[in-house]
Amino acid sequence: MAKAYAKFEVPKDIADKTLEALRLAKQSGSVRKGVNEVTKAVERGIATLVVIAGDVEPEEVVMHIPTICEQKHIPFVFVPAKLDLGKAAGLGVPCATAAIEKAGEGQSQVKEVANWASGKMGGGSAKQEAPKQAEAKAAEAPKKERAPRKKEAAPKPQQAPAQEAAPKAEEPKHEAAPAQ
Repeated sequence: MAKAYAKFEVPKDIADKTLEALRLAKQSGSVRKGVNEVTKAVERGIATLVVIAGDVEPEEVVMHIPTICEQKHIPFVFVPAKLDLGKAAGLGVPCATAAIEKAGEGQSQVKEVANWASGKMGGGSAKQEAPKQAEAKAAEAPKKERAPRKKEAAPKPQQAPAQEAAPKAEEPKHEAAPAQ
């Protein structure tokens, strides 16, 4: 049964290239493993390709990853099994997700898989270049200078008046009643 988070079907040859690219990136580049690490890498914009296992239970664990990848224009691919993903990432245990930060020797495979995934995401490579162009324009644009803010003096707390000003009324002393 197809998972709700799997937005498209990945052919076996692309899945194999993805796992090979992950192996090469693990050996000569930089890879993040696990849902938390991948989420951080995507949100920071340092992931170049995200790989998600297709057999994650419960689905809610990885359901957010395709959405944030689309928002950040980072290509993502699904592979059939988390055990294969874990082995490719250099782990001896299953892994739900992995992100390639620096491809190293697997640059050509990562590029090929990323181009295929970008096409499935509906954007192509133009979407990936858009954030970089926007950053360059923002860096070139002159920054508006702000006028310094005036600091308003905080009201000083009122001190309690000295004890001389208000003498305390003496409490009446109770005397014992004379015995009869």
